[in-house]
Amino acid sequence: MEYRHLGRSGLMVSEISYGNWITHGSQVEEDAAVECVRAALDEGVTTFDTADVYAGTRAEEVLGRALKGIRRESLEIFTKVYWPTGEGKNDRGLSRKHIMESINGSLRRLQTDYVDLYQAHRFDAETPLEETLRAFDDLVRQGKVLYVGVSEWSADQIARALKIADEMGFDRLVSNQPQYSMLWRVIEAEVVPLCEKEGLGQIVWSPIAQGVLTGKYLPGQPPPAGSRATDPSGSGFIGRLMDDELLRRVQDLKPIAADLGLSMAQLAVAWVLQNPNVSSAIIGATKPEQVRDNVKAAGVKLDAEVLKKIDDVLGPVVERDPAKTVSPPTRP
Repeated sequence: MEYRHLGRSGLMVSEISYGNWITHGSQVEEDAAVECVRAALDEGVTTFDTADVYAGTRAEEVLGRALKGIRRESLEIFTKVYWPTGEGKNDRGLSRKHIMESINGSLRRLQTDYVDLYQAHRFDAETPLEETLRAFDDLVRQGKVLYVGVSEWSADQIARALKIADEMGFDRLVSNQPQYSMLWRVIEAEVVPLCEKEGLGQIVWSPIAQGVLTGKYLPGQPPPAGSRATDPSGSGFIGRLMDDELLRRVQDLKPIAADLGLSMAQLAVAWVLQNPNVSSAIIGATKPEQVRDNVKAAGVKLDAEVLKKIDDVLGPVVERDPAKTVSPPTRP
């Protein structure tokens, strides 16, 4: 495993993070989830990402139990706030009330006194940014949160938050957590240049494009039983990718991976890590073997010729439109 700074902060994170969206508390049994976490630890992963909303708060509980007994100072634990965690009108969004109540619930479920990074899971158009950023700053001052970041915010939203933080003397954002893969490059045009200038690092999710970049989904054939495309909690995100032309082009990546001695998953994860603004790539897993395979992407260098071959193969199926980074216009 290799390690990078999270943006320009002093915090070091593992190049590969372990995330438990969809899997823990829903798709896999707890024993399997714990085995995956242990495999990640054995492979040198120190960074673990979750969110209060995952599996209706159960994912945080599973991660807390899986990490119990591990020296806390050796870990970087990340979680998020925004999506609904209850039926109440204040059980969502980025109001001061919801942030303060959510962090306490997350800390309890994760069995820790603090989280290393607390992230705004989407932009809340119904709450003044000043209110959100002050609440985050207060949590830093209380010691419940060490750093703050965002997830899936546009460049304009990030820039506004940074301006307010500077004007009001709040802790600055250190990270953004966007979707990013060979197939989904919407952050490259606007978000990445801004973050490079302002010192934010990307913690990217879905580097394997919901499993599509493993090559296991074949054009003209139904998805394999038990795969992400057949699971209700994940199929909504993968639907856009179940296109025969896209799947055919992904199959054409196999010779490139083979020539490099990499699995398709390793090639996909290594690709996102070539971007110098990426601090860490989040992987998920239902089996320990998947963890052990994916982490081998750490430290892999892809030369310009390989990157061009990938671009030539994927061609028009790559999504690059920065307008695809959106948050709900109103709270869910």
